[in-house]
Amino acid sequence: MRLSVKHLVVDRGARRIVDDLSFAVEAGEALVLVGPNGAGKTTVIRTVAGLIGVAGGSIALEGGDAERELPAQAHYIGHLNALKPSLTVEENLRFWAAYLGGGVVDGAAIDAALLAFDLEPLAMIPAGYLSAGQKRRACLARLIATPRPLWLLDEPTVSLDAASVALLAKQVGQHVAGGGLVLAATHIPLGLASERQLEIGMRSAAA
Repeated sequence: MRLSVKHLVVDRGARRIVDDLSFAVEAGEALVLVGPNGAGKTTVIRTVAGLIGVAGGSIALEGGDAERELPAQAHYIGHLNALKPSLTVEENLRFWAAYLGGGVVDGAAIDAALLAFDLEPLAMIPAGYLSAGQKRRACLARLIATPRPLWLLDEPTVSLDAASVALLAKQVGQHVAGGGLVLAATHIPLGLASERQLEIGMRSAAA
């Protein structure tokens, strides 16, 4: 499997945010986008996730499920945690698992997600009572609750302490070791052996 982005162009009104950007992420690899604020890192990830339209170029998940669109084969974690405050941590995970899994909820995967991000003690607590770091971990646990090959992570370490960053790094490492793909933008290095960096800005390109 391979994420292929070729000559990507993204505009916001009259302003060009991404100009002729090309790169690829292979199975078993994590690519981290780096660059100054405003370089377009978030825009690139949101565009790959299908949340922003393209003005030019192409995005494809080669070797993926031909019957499913790319966004349906990807997990997108953005700046917002997207948790329902009145639902418990486990209920939030079940909600997202049903939504992303076409109504199917794998109880074992929910348990694995809670364990992966040290959420078992918080499983029955409404999300509205959680700290910022706990909410972020509950959000990231969706990655495990509903497995998908491509992870799109925009500043996933926001609000996380060092121990929680280590939990995330472990899960990302296991995902790529199993043949998964990760495209991320983060200011905190995850320290992965398979991690590659791509500096982006106007007219950036790499393959």
